[in-house]
Amino acid sequence: MMKKLIESFKYAIEGIYTGIKEEKNMKIHIFIMILVIIFGIMLKISKIQWIICIILFGNVISLELINTAIENTIDLVIKENNPKAKVAKDTAAGAVLIMAISSAIIGLAIFIPKII
Repeated sequence: MMKKLIESFKYAIEGIYTGIKEEKNMKIHIFIMILVIIFGIMLKISKIQWIICIILFGNVISLELINTAIENTIDLVIKENNPKAKVAKDTAAGAVLIMAISSAIIGLAIFIPKII
């Protein structure tokens, strides 16, 4: 039982690593996350603000990983252009975009008052 649990964590970590290594947008999300962490430390954001940022980091990165899984699955199954495949891929990417934009807006609400 413990061996299966350890293996499942190993596969999950491999998936995260693969997402970071192979996906350009994931690299952008990680870079922005690092910047937010640096500015959060410099501007001494509150505990609740850190919690909000961590939740947003997790949401954006998780959604990007799901988007990557969807896109790769569709590419594996459907080789030719297919309007339904395009809808699936575009809407998954749109979900990431909405989460990233809403996270940026929340981030600005946290950081702008600290700067001004």
